[in-house]
This record gives sequence, structure tokens and C-alpha cells, in this order.
Amino acid sequence: MSFSDEELERYARHIVLREVGGAGQVRLKAARVLVIGAGGLGSPVVLYLSAAGVGTIGIVDFDSVSLSNLQRQIAHRTADIGRPKTASATDAAHAINPHVRIDAHQLRLTPDNACELIGRYDIVADGSDNFATRFLVADACFLAGKTLVSAAVSEFSGQLSTFKGRPCYRCLFPEPPPPESVPSCSETGVLGAAAGVMGTLQALEIIKEAAGTGESMAGRLLIYEALDTRFRSVILRPDPACKLCGPNPSIHDLSPHAR
Repeated sequence: MSFSDEELERYARHIVLREVGGAGQVRLKAARVLVIGAGGLGSPVVLYLSAAGVGTIGIVDFDSVSLSNLQRQIAHRTADIGRPKTASATDAAHAINPHVRIDAHQLRLTPDNACELIGRYDIVADGSDNFATRFLVADACFLAGKTLVSAAVSEFSGQLSTFKGRPCYRCLFPEPPPPESVPSCSETGVLGAAAGVMGTLQALEIIKEAAGTGESMAGRLLIYEALDTRFRSVILRPDPACKLCGPNPSIHDLSPHAR
């Protein structure tokens, strides 16, 4: 895989890094990353992956841009209100780097399409805003053997982890909470820049995984508190009773009864 003179200049600050170099940049160009959600987390992920030269970026979102999104969803502009987020994010990514391929998936992820779609990519970035989708993505990634980089943000705090087999997402969260027990972003609010911090960290972990450099976040959970500017890391261990990755799993597919 070769680079044009323009690409060599574009990625020069990566290539001179010993930990990335030309070989790492080649791996980035060959990588296929699926971003679930083009919102507060997915926006910086898409923009930074595009800038980094990730060769193929898929974007999954079924929603359209609204005025209330613009406080944190930096891939979209005022002029994009009413447009599909996948279209707006595609334009923003190509405005940064026309050399990357963007595959826009204007759809809702479901048990019927999750495994087939996720199976086309190497790494999945989950930036969804509800537990039903988060568990669907995590289960599909585990069953398909795909690396999952998952981030979440609420009000002034966020968390981030990478899942590559065991421990899996269900080792951390065995079951989704009842929908009525989790207030939405519109009810609690979220600091826009806090979403940017977590989305940027998520993009960084994806770039490390794709380029094959640094230490993976697998087996660790990073927690960020914006109000007191504090990070802490928690070790994650496999749950022997995990219904997904344990010795006696009860989830073998993504059919509704299995969920």
C-alpha cells in the first residue's frame, strides 16, 4: 500500500513518530472502523479518525441534526439542521481528509443487522446514547470477534474501555438497567466539552489499536470527572458467571429471546 506525495505530507507528523512510523500509517490506511452514532462522542471520533488517515470509516446513525445537537456534536453545523447525521458527518470528514472512504449507514442498528454490519469492520467505536444499543453492539462484537472501543458520557463525567474477548462488556454490566431508571441526556444535560474529551480519548484508543502501538485499554476502565479534572483507572476482570464470555454462556446469538 503506497502513499501519494500529498498523503506523505499530510501524515508527516505521524510518520516521524517512532511508535507509528510508515508501517503504522500503512496499518491506519488499511483499517476499517465502524462508528456507532454520529453524536457527541461519534463526532470527534469520525473527525480524528479521518484526520489520522484511517482508510475506511463506517458511520451508523438513523437521526437527523437538530439545533440542540450543536452544543456538543461538532461534526455538524447550523446549516446541517434537518440533514441526516450520517450525511453531515460524511461531509465534515471529507472536508478534513478527502483520501478516506466514508460508508454512511443511515439505519437503526437491530439484532437482525448488527452482526452482518459489524462483521465488515475491524474495530467498532460505540458512541450510542442508550443501553439497548450498547448491549447489542457489545454482544455482536464479542460474537464476531471484533475489537470494541466503548465510551460513554453523562453530565460532567465519562468512561472508556476497550473490549477484546475476555473480559467482555457484560463482565462489567451483566444486564441493561430498566429503561425508566436511566434519564436521557435531554433530562440531565451534558457538558459539550466533556463529550469531546471522551470522544477524543476514544479516537486515540482506536488509532492505537489500528496502528498497533501503545498499550491497549483492554482489561481497564478509565473514568473521567470533568468538574474536578480527575482521571482514575479501574482493573476489569472476567466474570466467571458471565452469560456471554463465561464457561457456560447463555447468549449464543442476537435474537430477541437471547437478549
